[in-house]
This record gives sequence, structure tokens and C-alpha cells, in this order.
Amino acid sequence: MNKKLFEKIKPADFLLLQLSVLVYSLSTVAANMASKQAFLSWGYILFFGLEFVILAVYAILWQQIIKKFQLSIAYANKSMTLLWSMLWNFLIFSQGITPGKVAGVLLVMAGVIVMNLGGGEE
Repeated sequence: MNKKLFEKIKPADFLLLQLSVLVYSLSTVAANMASKQAFLSWGYILFFGLEFVILAVYAILWQQIIKKFQLSIAYANKSMTLLWSMLWNFLIFSQGITPGKVAGVLLVMAGVIVMNLGGGEE
């Protein structure tokens, strides 16, 4: 384990990284909602616009993230979007959570943890 990595990463920075992933995952919710509307209807325009705003906020957050983290670490954490997407699909779209989905997300989370623990090594 790389102690220097944990000395450099502040808890607030790590939370900002995870918040940015959560925000990014919300763009997929807006996109899904837009896809359920008639093309160019007011509902479609509303959800498409919301998706655009969410992605703009995410872009600003991402710029702050890559100032604080190595790109490989920051990018590995983007895969946590799978966890949030599974949660949104369950809560908003009433889609089931299967053991296979949970196993897949846990496998990805394990990979993210491994990347984070080995992050500062050259």
C-alpha cells in the first residue's frame, strides 16, 4: 500500500471525486427520460436540456478533479458510475437488481480499490 498516496489525498477531494461520478450518472437518467418522450416534444427538450446542464456541471467538476488526482486514478473512479446507474435504474425505473449485476459491480469496485491503493506508484 502506498502511504504517500493517502497522505496526499484529502477526504474532501475523494468525496468531490465520488460526487462528480454521481453527477455524471444522473446524466444517464436524464437521457433515459428524454428517450421516453416524443422527439422534439417539450418533454424531450426539457430532459435533453437537463442532460446538457448535468454534463456541464460534471465537466466543471472533472476539471477540478484532474488537478488533484492522477488521471489514471480519476478515470478508474468513473467506473463507479455502474453502481449509481444500477441504483437509479432500481429506484427510478423499477428495474431489478440481479445477483449477476451485483457481482459485476462488486468486481468493478474491487478494481477501483486496487487502482486507488496502487495509485501513486511509478
